[in-house]
Amino acid sequence: MELKNNMRSQVLIDALPYIQKYHDKIVVVKYGGNAMTNDELKDAVMNDIVLLSMVGIKVVLVHGGGPEINAMLKKVGKESKFIGGLRYTDEETIDIVKMVLCGKVNKELVSSLQTHGGKALGLCGCDGQMIVAQKLTGDVDLGYVGDIKKVTTKPILDALNNGYVPIISTVGIGEDGHSYNINADTAASRIAACLRAENLILMTDIVGLLEDKDDDSTLIPTVNVSEVPYLKKKGIISGGMIPKIDCCVEAVRRGVKKTVIIDGRIPHSILIELLTNEGIGTQFI
Repeated sequence: MELKNNMRSQVLIDALPYIQKYHDKIVVVKYGGNAMTNDELKDAVMNDIVLLSMVGIKVVLVHGGGPEINAMLKKVGKESKFIGGLRYTDEETIDIVKMVLCGKVNKELVSSLQTHGGKALGLCGCDGQMIVAQKLTGDVDLGYVGDIKKVTTKPILDALNNGYVPIISTVGIGEDGHSYNINADTAASRIAACLRAENLILMTDIVGLLEDKDDDSTLIPTVNVSEVPYLKKKGIISGGMIPKIDCCVEAVRRGVKKTVIIDGRIPHSILIELLTNEGIGTQFI
């Protein structure tokens, strides 16, 4: 449906308070799920980020790339192995993770954003010791899966202050010089906290947190982080949602104004979240 001119102007006027609110503020977007594999959605995400950058909002894009890593492992005849939702990462796998995430996926995103009229700079967590990691310890040995020890924000801020959108792949560097595979949600949460971001947006393949996981109409639009233990106890937060929401809670407790889980399957969901009164998904405050 084509908008009439008066409707177009009203959309812009309605968005103005939100543009003013986020002007010169940092917004971290964790980019993953279907929005990374569907061409129409990819175009929408790139256009959203370019638009936000052009109106003075400082966007940091943190990306995953699980399906691409799986495909490359399959190509070389290596089985993907997951333990507790995390990829078991031996010596050969970490080399493939670096090649796929820091090389193929990262540079394709940089190229795509620039094709859509933006200015992008691809970064890896190893660059400038941006993500210093140590081996993740626990009951099971996950190989070279890392726990974030420190985030150095200078490379990110340098890119932002020079008008670039930093696009970050989440491979960290250990003090021993070895690379570590970092969960992208965890990395986005920690980066947002260290940047004192205004908003952390996690793009997913679900509408948000649901009271009934089988009924999209039961979306819970706002959650105070103090309510999370109760929601876990009730089983509303369960399974794969637990680590995602734990990342949201950690970001808020570390100083991010709010975090939100949005449905990346909806075109322009980032704009809907940031520049409208209704927003989209579930916000944690």
